[in-house]
Amino acid sequence: MNTNKFSRLLLFGCLLTSGSLSAQEVAKPASGHAQKPMLISKGGDAGDYQAFPDACRLKNGDIVAVFYAGDEHVTKQSEKYPKAGRICLVRSKDEGKTWSKPVTIYDDNDDNRDPHISQLSNGSLVVSFFSLRYPSFGAKEYKTLGSPQLLWSRDNGKTWDKEATLLETGDIDWLSSAQVREMPDGTTILPVYHQEGRGGLKAWGGVMLSRDKGKTWGPVITIGEKANLPLAAETDVILLKDGTLYAALRAQQEVHMHFAKSKDMGKTWSDVEDIGFRGHSPSFTRLKSGEILLTTRAFTDAPSKKGYTGLRISRDEAKTWEGPYMVDETLGAYPSTVELKDGSVLVVYYEEGQGSGIRAYRFRIPAKAAPFAEPRRLEMLTGK
Repeated sequence: MNTNKFSRLLLFGCLLTSGSLSAQEVAKPASGHAQKPMLISKGGDAGDYQAFPDACRLKNGDIVAVFYAGDEHVTKQSEKYPKAGRICLVRSKDEGKTWSKPVTIYDDNDDNRDPHISQLSNGSLVVSFFSLRYPSFGAKEYKTLGSPQLLWSRDNGKTWDKEATLLETGDIDWLSSAQVREMPDGTTILPVYHQEGRGGLKAWGGVMLSRDKGKTWGPVITIGEKANLPLAAETDVILLKDGTLYAALRAQQEVHMHFAKSKDMGKTWSDVEDIGFRGHSPSFTRLKSGEILLTTRAFTDAPSKKGYTGLRISRDEAKTWEGPYMVDETLGAYPSTVELKDGSVLVVYYEEGQGSGIRAYRFRIPAKAAPFAEPRRLEMLTGK
């Protein structure tokens, strides 16, 4: 793939919104009062810039979060970062109250980025990510490796494979920005996306399916390819109670997020439809009480179109989405959520800008509300 072409994709597609948002372009909290989220990793050995986190609960009760670590949004090889960006992990053994120091779990000679983590029913931990490659030390241009990569641990994340597996995806580039999801029938699903042209003006999503817990994978099954929309995707999926698989796809420019459905566990997909609001980096969590949480980088409907870290709630199996709720004023986002033992929710996300770090805080989902337009601030829980 042409490196200049992919540079434009990266800047306008999966990494930052096409509006070139700055750290100052954020929505003010509707409540007007300041809240201070926990910084679970910032600076130090993990790097000057930490971003794109994802979290999950392990079967032993631990909560782990992975994230990208480097010197800026795209980390070039340098004396300080001779291997470019890497993937780090932090762990909490007390429901997110305290966190371990970050450890590097993968760092080859490429810029390893956008990691997501999940645990399969057999106990294996898997991190999905993609990488950029520089032809030589100090080079300014790079190219994508063209396929998602998977990194495995079989001891709850204490040790990891020395080499990641690069999946085979055919003649076009496919990236991933979501967890590997395991279905009740044993199907393992990796959501992926592809984009072309300046600003990702032609882009769509897809999934890869595995029947053997991620050892082998079938070809990419596309979602929304014929829609002729800038679906820069960052696809994520969730299983509805009736057995339907529901996919959410990021869109570029002023286009709303879209969704599609599959009645056969990802083998075929419906046409994409407008979800009704803008959003990037969708991430799903189903609560024990049945509600579905959808966290995204969100945008106000005001003329300013300012960005923030947002939440939507569905209480009717993705037919409607209540909100918008504001998690944080920062537009960095890439948020993910984990339900805690007391029924509250931990959200993990990142700041944006120089010196970015990984943030987290705990909240309870609000009671059902009538429709509202401007984002409402979620109340942060503090203490025990």
